[in-house]
Amino acid sequence: MTTAPKPLTAANTVGEWLDHPVGGPALGELLAAGGADASSLAPVRGLPLQQLVALSQGKMPQSVIDDLVLQVNGGVAPVESGAGAGWQERITAGRFDGRTVIVTGAASGIGRATASRIVREGGRVIGVDITAEKLKEAEAELGESFVAVAGDITRSDDIERIVAAAGDRIDGLANIAGVVDDFSPAHEASDAVWEKVFAVNVDGVFRLTRAVLPAMLSAGRGAIVNVASEAALRGNAAGIAYTASKHAVVGITKNTAFMYGQQGIRTNAVAPGGVATGMAPVNTSEFGRGRTGPFLQLIPGVAMAEHLAASITFLLSDDGVNLNGVVLPSDGGWSVQ
Repeated sequence: MTTAPKPLTAANTVGEWLDHPVGGPALGELLAAGGADASSLAPVRGLPLQQLVALSQGKMPQSVIDDLVLQVNGGVAPVESGAGAGWQERITAGRFDGRTVIVTGAASGIGRATASRIVREGGRVIGVDITAEKLKEAEAELGESFVAVAGDITRSDDIERIVAAAGDRIDGLANIAGVVDDFSPAHEASDAVWEKVFAVNVDGVFRLTRAVLPAMLSAGRGAIVNVASEAALRGNAAGIAYTASKHAVVGITKNTAFMYGQQGIRTNAVAPGGVATGMAPVNTSEFGRGRTGPFLQLIPGVAMAEHLAASITFLLSDDGVNLNGVVLPSDGGWSVQ
């Protein structure tokens, strides 16, 4: 007796689709039409198929995923369930009750996922982003516990507005906002790229950290989490500007942890690997891409923004009570290669 293959939904992982007797060929045909094959999906095998919409940056619209699900299920869309849908976020109710946390880059990607988790776990978030329109969308989704502040963390007056919105109590700071470089090495890097990357990734992190410390020192407690990068741990993951900036973030993290650990303030960093946020460099250096390309192909897998939010909120919460000055590689094991 032949057993019918199980239904597939957009929540099933790419790997489950590729290994499915009906889904595999269907997805293969779709890839071939775009000039690719199944091997191109190796880094995202562990992600839900739905994530391909965000990763494609507009090249794969939602309608393509919807049609693919209908195709492999005989024209009927099955009901999605948690079974077989890969990793599932588990909310810890009350973990941030009564706490106010500033989250930068909160309009999208890792920042939005982190803000969402804090709110759903009882916290109040001061959500900061330079993109006002997307920030409004986040505010509409997350409700009154999310206070949107459209601002630029490289501007002193905007930092003052952020701190003022938080009020007298600031329990946590997640420095997530960042920009990438163009993969240019030292002999090609422009002053403009270098200055922009350092202004956001380093100066913004330093200035906002400096701004929240008085409230934390007054309270005798606080948690700061900086987003570094796999590029903070190695030299072959980006161009010189981004690599140097994220190494600087690690330095800020360790020095702040040392200086204020005895005052009850914990400072840690998360170093992501590949993350499905849709943020990608443009006009990249041919030289830089040529050098880094073979190493970037060794990424064990691309994570979802929610995966990073789980790591960040762990360090922000009391669950990270014994961690100070840690640089946590949240990279699927890339850093051990």
